[in-house]
Amino acid sequence: MQLIYKPKKRLLTRMFVTSLSIIALVGFGFAWSVTVLHAQNRYAQITAEYIAELPVIAAEFRENNLIPITEAEDNDNIETSYIMATCNNHFNSLWRSQLAKDLQLTEICEKYSDIKDDYQAYYLDFDGLPSYLVFKLSTVIDGKAFHLLILKDAANITSELKKFNRLTYFRLAIVLGAALFLLISAAYWGMLPLKQLKQELLKLKQGKQQSLSDDYPVELQEITQALNQLIIQSQQRQSRYQDAMNDLAHSLKTRLAASIALIDDSSLTQQDKDQQIQQQIQDMDHLVKYQLKRAMMGRQGLLKEYTDIRPVLDQLIQMLSKLYQNKNINFIIHCPDNLAFPVSKGDLMELCGNLIENAAKFCISTIEITAQQQTNGLLKLQVDDDGPGVDEHYRKKVTQRGVRADTQYAGQGIGLAVCVELVSSYGGSFEIKTSHLQGAAFIIQLPYKG
Repeated sequence: MQLIYKPKKRLLTRMFVTSLSIIALVGFGFAWSVTVLHAQNRYAQITAEYIAELPVIAAEFRENNLIPITEAEDNDNIETSYIMATCNNHFNSLWRSQLAKDLQLTEICEKYSDIKDDYQAYYLDFDGLPSYLVFKLSTVIDGKAFHLLILKDAANITSELKKFNRLTYFRLAIVLGAALFLLISAAYWGMLPLKQLKQELLKLKQGKQQSLSDDYPVELQEITQALNQLIIQSQQRQSRYQDAMNDLAHSLKTRLAASIALIDDSSLTQQDKDQQIQQQIQDMDHLVKYQLKRAMMGRQGLLKEYTDIRPVLDQLIQMLSKLYQNKNINFIIHCPDNLAFPVSKGDLMELCGNLIENAAKFCISTIEITAQQQTNGLLKLQVDDDGPGVDEHYRKKVTQRGVRADTQYAGQGIGLAVCVELVSSYGGSFEIKTSHLQGAAFIIQLPYKG
């Protein structure tokens, strides 16, 4: 079995390779340019030294008519301490100095002709012999062009240039090393926010943190803000699911209690029991579908429709009368038969059910329900009871989830909180006041969309 190693993709590796490649390319290109320019400058300096002597040599040749044309190799009477050669216009060799012959330098003009168009036309190489620097002086005699080539041993200049090149590339290596160090430092410094982000995400996963902090660089703020929005949405969705399940349990509890009361009611015939229990089952089925839809879409996502409130009130009163039959509650209803609230049926049942059931728990004997359209364009629903009421300092707390008005009665303390959430989702207002019946008055006002 052959094991195949697959390296992990790393952002730092890509950044290092790319950055170092660019720096190395630029650095070696610059170093190469520096070494070429330095070599050209040194050649120009040496050339400048010969410039002062070349006119004198050329004048001496011209005055004595010593530049040979045809019998090049027979003119040995020219005394000079230079390694020299003369060429015709086509760079054919005409004459060599005695020093050039002693050094066995042949075909000087022909070799120069081969390199004269190169960018480094100042080096001549001879097989098995050292390289020479070459300097050219052109002149015209009797209407004909001649070239005088002067050679100089390139050993010293070559050694000097090699030393300069080594020093240049050594400095380049130092620069590349410093660049690598700076890249590592910059990468470490630049990756610190990502490391922080990783640690905060782990804390979020472990439940030790609720959101990402705001002290990230500008380049990461959009990412962290988007992640925070996702976290908030996830928390809201989870909270919505939990609230919906609690609300469902709260709603079903009342229907189940009403069903048990119907079963135990000996005053009803079996047919009436079956009919009313079937109605409770249908209500429970509707509540389950409604709460699941709300959990999926949220309150703002539910379709806003108009629902007649009188049938909902009659159905709830019939159910609660059975549930609280030991109190023999007197329900007083002030509601037109054709009044419709701009609320979905599920929301209206949830809203009215929680308010009337809450009143039924705490009332002594009377509950008054008023539903009307006011002159200011708002729809009003008010539930009054003759119970102990709600203390003014406790009215805000009692609408929070899990807070109960009285621990004497069973419950989860979510009914009024559900009402507040529902009313808020429809743009309405919720108030708790003292009723004219001396108990509590729960007042809801909703904008009319008709």
